[in-house]
Amino acid sequence: MSRYWSAFVHNLEPYVPGEQPKLANLVKLNTNENPYGPSPRVLEAIQQENCDRLRLYPDPASHELKQAIADYHKVNTANVFVGNGSDEVLGHIFHALFQHAPPLLFPDITYSFYPVYCQLYKIDYQTVPLTPDFQINVDDYLRDNGGIIFPNPNAPTGCLLALDEIERLVKNNTDSVVVIDEAYIDFGGETAIPLTQRYPNLLVTQTLSKSRSLAGMRVGFAVGHPDLIEALVRVKDSFNSYPLDRLAEAAGVAAMKDRAYFRQTCDKVIESRNKVVTGLQELGFEVLPSAANFVFARHPDYNAAELAAGLRKEGVIVRHFTKRRIDQFLRITIGTPSENQHLLSVLDTLV
Repeated sequence: MSRYWSAFVHNLEPYVPGEQPKLANLVKLNTNENPYGPSPRVLEAIQQENCDRLRLYPDPASHELKQAIADYHKVNTANVFVGNGSDEVLGHIFHALFQHAPPLLFPDITYSFYPVYCQLYKIDYQTVPLTPDFQINVDDYLRDNGGIIFPNPNAPTGCLLALDEIERLVKNNTDSVVVIDEAYIDFGGETAIPLTQRYPNLLVTQTLSKSRSLAGMRVGFAVGHPDLIEALVRVKDSFNSYPLDRLAEAAGVAAMKDRAYFRQTCDKVIESRNKVVTGLQELGFEVLPSAANFVFARHPDYNAAELAAGLRKEGVIVRHFTKRRIDQFLRITIGTPSENQHLLSVLDTLV
């Protein structure tokens, strides 16, 4: 019945999310979820939420959550925007800030939702090639543009761009907005959020899905100059005035406030990542330097698709991309120590 579709829908190429298998007893290392559960304070906050209040709409401005985020990052609530996961926040950013005549710039190897949003909102864009060693070169972005966006650490490579290089980019790109997508920053990088207080053209997004173990709750946010935040609010209130439900907000507030648990789990993931990298290298893999909760690796003697299939047969699922330049890499989420060991043991039989 596609004859009823709007014309542009026929040509859309939607984002393909990571597989969520229904099979039991899988070692699921394909979607960059945190191997550890959310803070006990999160569970307590959800349980304490008055169920009778679910008949009432939530706070459309999510004031309490904004305050918790602002307190953590030492900014004002006027600098904070929240949404239903960082993907929705990014969608509003593309709609509100990137619809200009010059092209939007982002890396050729990066988060695959970016070109989807460009299709959806009819945004002209140009991809900027990563260097041969899969790094972002700031000089390549110093040209006419309608905006710049990239993840830091980048996805799916995991490579980190130094904070001073981000500042150099923002300083030299004052005619459009620079958006730094920090979904994985807590696993080894330094956030650019403090720079938003000095540069009105910088916007930073983060999510509670990864480092705070709330992927199932869908909570994301952006931090930047109030003028940028106002643009996002205008789009949000023209689309969905209530993006966060009461339980999500309660969970988000509790997660932001439990700093000790957050740091503990991040440190455990980082420690495990280092061991996985060492194990992969001992098996002959090349592993890109990662500051995320995943690694990006390839073996010079074995086909990545065949390795992914071999892992799957043994109940281990990783992510394999068919995109040019990275079709021989596997993206492997860092799991629990036992999951990581099982991954390495299976790979040892395959290579």
